[in-house]
Amino acid sequence: MCVLVSASEPESNGFIEIVATLAAFLFMLITFPISVFMIFKVVQEYERAVIFRLGRLRSGGARGPGIFFVLPCIDVYTKVDLRTVSFDVPPQEVLTKDSCTVTVDAVVYFSIDDPLKSVVSVENYNHSTRLLAATTLRNVLGTRNLSEILSERETISHTMQSALDIATEPWGVKVERVEIKDVRLPVQMQRAMAAEAEATREARAKVIAADGEMRAARSLKEASDVIAESPAALQLRYLQTLNTISAEKNSTIIFPLPMDLITPFMSLIKK
Repeated sequence: MCVLVSASEPESNGFIEIVATLAAFLFMLITFPISVFMIFKVVQEYERAVIFRLGRLRSGGARGPGIFFVLPCIDVYTKVDLRTVSFDVPPQEVLTKDSCTVTVDAVVYFSIDDPLKSVVSVENYNHSTRLLAATTLRNVLGTRNLSEILSERETISHTMQSALDIATEPWGVKVERVEIKDVRLPVQMQRAMAAEAEATREARAKVIAADGEMRAARSLKEASDVIAESPAALQLRYLQTLNTISAEKNSTIIFPLPMDLITPFMSLIKK
């Protein structure tokens, strides 16, 4: 008996649908030409219409763009916008992998890839995508260190985009792009990072200065070796120094003293 009832239900539903359709056509003819304004609908180039007849999804897929036909009283349609939609993910406080608290916000761009799924598979695809984006942002950043969040924003954005795209595919939603807008750190963390950066710069400056001193000492040693090979070179260098001093400081009085006069006294001092 149960089998007979289950087999007769599709026939009864089909019969009711036929009767309702004939009644809708009859109503349309009776109210003509007023019914013309009720049965013809138009959707824009960027829109699609999903039609339900007596609660069932009509075959043939979504209608549009352009004009389409609906029966009064038994057809209900829903417009779906196919344009790319962007929204801001509210700032999320995230505890990173190295136990640092940061506040991160992002921007998500998505569009409808399948109008039928966006109407049938999910109640509100826009609200659901927003909630999922906020949850995914916290989950992805929770597996990263603070240094990675600050330096690898593009990689994190691609990871979020892939995760959201896979999760929203059953809803007919295509996540096109995800961008990390801002990463805000606590004041104490900013001061600590500033002190660390300053110490790093000072250490690098000292290393550079020491390297310069070492190169300068090596160059002076090589210059002294060259001068030692030729005694006249020292005298030429002495004259060049005098020329430089006289050009820069004209008020300076210089008394040249030949080195030959000092050499005997130096030998006596050594003895």
